[in-house]
Amino acid sequence: MKVYTGENVRNVAVVGHGHAGKTSLVSAMLYTAGATQRLGRVDDGSATTDYDDEEIGRKMSISTGLACAEWGNTKINFLDTPGFSMFIHEARMVLPVVDAAVVVVDGVAGVEVVTQRVWSHCEERQTPRVIVASRMDRDRADAERVLETLTNAFGRSVIPLELPIGKEKSFSGVVDLVRMKAYTYELGGSGKGTEGEIPANMKDAAQAAHEKLVEMIAEGDDALMEKFFDAGTLAEEDLVPALHNAIREDKIFPVLFASGLGNVSADRIMDFIVDFTPTAVEHEAVRGEVTSGNGEPPARKESDSEPVSIYVFKTVSDPFAGRISYFKIFSGVLKNDISLVNYSRNSQEKLSHISVMQGKTAVPVPELHAGDIGAVAKLKDTLTGDTLGDKSAPIQYPRVKLPEPAITFAIEPKTRSDEDKLGPGIHKLMEEDAMLRFFRDPQTKEFLIAGNGQQHIEVAVSKMKKRYHTEVVLKAPKVPYRETIRGKADVQGRHKKQTGGHGQYGDCKIKMEPLPRGTEFEFVNDIFGGAIPKNYIPAIEKGIKDAASRGYLAGFPVVDFRVVLYDGSYHDVDSNDMSFQMAGRIAFKKGMEVAKPTLLEPVMHAEITVPDEFAGSIMGDLNSRRGRIQGMDNKGGNTIVKAEVPMSEMLTYGVDLTAMTQGRGSFNMEMHHYDVVPSQLQEKIIEKAKAERGEVKEEEE
Repeated sequence: MKVYTGENVRNVAVVGHGHAGKTSLVSAMLYTAGATQRLGRVDDGSATTDYDDEEIGRKMSISTGLACAEWGNTKINFLDTPGFSMFIHEARMVLPVVDAAVVVVDGVAGVEVVTQRVWSHCEERQTPRVIVASRMDRDRADAERVLETLTNAFGRSVIPLELPIGKEKSFSGVVDLVRMKAYTYELGGSGKGTEGEIPANMKDAAQAAHEKLVEMIAEGDDALMEKFFDAGTLAEEDLVPALHNAIREDKIFPVLFASGLGNVSADRIMDFIVDFTPTAVEHEAVRGEVTSGNGEPPARKESDSEPVSIYVFKTVSDPFAGRISYFKIFSGVLKNDISLVNYSRNSQEKLSHISVMQGKTAVPVPELHAGDIGAVAKLKDTLTGDTLGDKSAPIQYPRVKLPEPAITFAIEPKTRSDEDKLGPGIHKLMEEDAMLRFFRDPQTKEFLIAGNGQQHIEVAVSKMKKRYHTEVVLKAPKVPYRETIRGKADVQGRHKKQTGGHGQYGDCKIKMEPLPRGTEFEFVNDIFGGAIPKNYIPAIEKGIKDAASRGYLAGFPVVDFRVVLYDGSYHDVDSNDMSFQMAGRIAFKKGMEVAKPTLLEPVMHAEITVPDEFAGSIMGDLNSRRGRIQGMDNKGGNTIVKAEVPMSEMLTYGVDLTAMTQGRGSFNMEMHHYDVVPSQLQEKIIEKAKAERGEVKEEEE
């Protein structure tokens, strides 16, 4: 592959809803450009960018696939992203490294849930967008209906740059409204169109659409507007640069029409990318994060003349090649065997055998220039989000901030052998998937795995089995209840045991009282006159803490209480640390008997985003889950409901929300506070906890 400089490179993210035809469209463009020898298909597992076993088996993209095509004098890097909501973070991760986004919509369905979500992510980053209505050869595909859903969702800036020739199975080409030419194709052919005149039956419609396009392009430019009023139209040499600028500035979102499987209009989309999407060198300087002090953050222009710096936006764990890091060169020229500093981890890395990715195949290259995208294997410390570069010019490019995972499962290895492999396997998966979390609950002692949804977790479990031969069982996590007191107690704890020789003696008097939520535990030493020697007092505190950690009602830790040690007695010979620990435990248990113990449950702060029409049913559902609505916001046709809901009611919420909103809702939640469990539920929780610990059985015996 040739070496390209920044002005001849285009980086495009292909985004959109699942099954809209993104991967098929990328396959068609690669085949048309001669990058592949056959037209890849998702159905038979031959698509270049869907190569993982899970993707082939499920016939859907799970992670971002990279591929590149040489088109004329330009290299186009395609980043094919997943389209299902639980994998949408993959699209967010690549937006900082692309120059434009190709938003693919289905020719039948039009705008869908994930279309709107990726659109809003592009808006946040001010990423220029072009819309491709794909699968136009399907039954019931309708250009007018698709355009209507697009303008309803995204406004009047959405405007067709083409009109489709033919409908459904007879879809055979497009009319270019800039050049006013027709391009026709053979269905399933080479993907290169034959230029000709606009069909007679489409001339009026094409002329009207052309005039509307010209008027919109002229709107944003005073000089063009004058020309437009003088001549009544604009020449092609005026239209092309004006359209390029309007797209770069997010003033116009053009619509193209295509079929990936039929390989219709693949060449037109690549022509459009080359002619109208921004080049790397057109960007403003990219600012880094402020590392120290209050000074201005460092910045880099995407230029070969700047010091070399690269940003790692994706990591893949390959069973054979090891860890592969995908990166963008933001500045400078990257050559083989260069040594760079990882600014994020303060370590040195040598980049041997740099390459560009064609799906799973690494194609070696001697060097890469600013604005290009590449890959390198076997970096020691580097992970997703890290910045590497010249030692003398440090910069840290901003990492993508992702929301917290929406769903958590308890995870148990099936066998002892699986237990040994569980940690290393999950950590390799976490390196390549920034939304996975793995941790141990300090209270329940369970290992937990968290992700974006049930399917997200199931994919991770399946990968562990296939790649790392580790089998696990998923279970709903235990709710980390706690216990506390609502009343006061004044009790004595005495431990006395006489045996041959030294005995055991410890005696303490304590007062117990409740504390505000979140204060955990407070121990006050109020001993006067040496009733208990100072060296035994820590033993009493330790005994109370140990008993509190084991719980009283149902084995959950006791929190938010104060103990005041005010009196006691000791024996010169028989007293020791162990005796006073036992005395502390006894005093704690006696205190709990009279201090009105109760259960506490974790309450989550949840934010649920749903289309307006589902707001009422969502609030009704939250009320049925003992939720307290805290407020509502409206944004772009969506309602954001804020609520506080007990964790025990939210364990399956991801699946339930999908069912209630036809997959169009999303939520995130985080721990907020602990609150008292309603009395009618306490007995059930206590009985269940005792049964799990075997206490009920022992009592019966």
